[in-house]
Amino acid sequence: MSSQKTSWPEVVGWPATQAVTQINSDRPDVAIEVIPDGTNVAPGYNALRVRVYFDAGNASGPVVYTPVVG
Repeated sequence: MSSQKTSWPEVVGWPATQAVTQINSDRPDVAIEVIPDGTNVAPGYNALRVRVYFDAGNASGPVVYTPVVG
């Protein structure tokens, strides 16, 4: 299991839709949540979740933080 990818620093700056496609390709077992930066989310760790934060004020919706499992 340790060989499974758990973070995607390479997608920072990508449009969120492309980031989701890449993460889903690498880890089809995780649920991906696409969230506008600054949105309050429930705390807690989920080993089968990846949150992708994007800049909602930018037309291309670029990813602003490295998406990670949790």
